[in-house]
Amino acid sequence: MSGTLLWVVSSPGLEVSHSSGLLDSIRSVKFLDSSKAMSRDFGSIRAKLGKEKGWRLCSLSTDMKYTCVGRSGLESASNFPLIANVLVNPAAGEVAVSSEQKVYDVVMKQASLVKRKLGAAGELDAKPDIALPGNLSLLNEAYDRCGEICAEYAKTFYLGTLLMTPERRRAIWAIYGERMNLLMVLMLHKLRQLLRNRWESRLEELFQGRPFDMLDAALSDTVAKFPVDIQPFKDMIEGMRLDLKKPRYKNFDELYLYCYYVAGTVGIMSVPIMGISPNSQATTESVYNAALALGIANQLTNILRDVGEDASRGRVYLPQDELAQAGLSDEDIFAGKVTDKWRNFMKSQIKRARMFFDEAEKGVTELNEASRWPVWASLLLYRQILDEIEANDYNNFTRRAYVSKAKKLLSLPAAYARSMVPPSKKLSSVMKT
Repeated sequence: MSGTLLWVVSSPGLEVSHSSGLLDSIRSVKFLDSSKAMSRDFGSIRAKLGKEKGWRLCSLSTDMKYTCVGRSGLESASNFPLIANVLVNPAAGEVAVSSEQKVYDVVMKQASLVKRKLGAAGELDAKPDIALPGNLSLLNEAYDRCGEICAEYAKTFYLGTLLMTPERRRAIWAIYGERMNLLMVLMLHKLRQLLRNRWESRLEELFQGRPFDMLDAALSDTVAKFPVDIQPFKDMIEGMRLDLKKPRYKNFDELYLYCYYVAGTVGIMSVPIMGISPNSQATTESVYNAALALGIANQLTNILRDVGEDASRGRVYLPQDELAQAGLSDEDIFAGKVTDKWRNFMKSQIKRARMFFDEAEKGVTELNEASRWPVWASLLLYRQILDEIEANDYNNFTRRAYVSKAKKLLSLPAAYARSMVPPSKKLSSVMKT
């Protein structure tokens, strides 16, 4: 039996009550027992809200789909992955705001920005390099340095960028280069809060065309060409800071927010660079949701791959409550023994990571034709790391899962074949519902 929670959101805030029907004040929570009931009641409630302003109807079902339809700029429904718990307190009549809902606003803002920038042909046109005397060679050098950093610290990711057009490749390198620049500085600096404030000021300057150093110059050029918003970069700064001060995550809701900060942001930043196919009928929001899911999937994969390495530094990036439910603790991780409990726990963690990859796949087909092959390649290559963890009998304590060069090369034709599939009308129609 599948369960679905419905609630109505007003513009000022979130209000719910226990009633199984709409109240005069239009506040309700409903638990439905089947997808058919969901479809019927969802439509009837939506109809009742049709003439009201400032209201949104939202649902959360056990198949991990979060949906909002109605007002507040969300006239068309868009699916958004909601994997962590949304806590309902019947006694208080409240719904706790989850990390996913916090991220949702950022996704909507990015999608809105890209919509405004779309050209008549339905594609994003990058502005050409501004060849000022003496500057172009320095700018090329800056991009090349970003590429070297990407190649050194993210080999699988770097391979995917080599399949991109030169302009897109350099833009992605610039984003990654700035990310690593920030991480290195934070690791060396003790006054991290002060540094964070200074870095945000530096980021503001960068977006206004006043870069501080070589890596800034590459990113400043990139954000001048593509409609990339500053907020994901600010969130990325918060993620780096969080990474250095928070060694534990009590539940997946906390871990999800961390994954968004350090990797989901990169997915969101990349959409304007990759571009959306002019033939796509999918909503811009749904493409952004898929990009976000890919970032989350990649980071979850990193976490599962690096359990032993992180434990050696006293860090555990696995949800504490889920470890306890599996009969495990930090001590088991530090001991580094592969047991049946650990295998079962890892199976559930890998299943969730794959679910995010599945969600990401829905958006890759909607990208610009020139971008689909490198994104598919990156997705398939990274997803195979999960296969390697299984092949290692879930020993991610002393054995590092990696995809061999031979397997990487064999994955490229498969990725290319998928990239040739045009945007799906069937998928698009679902996203547009």
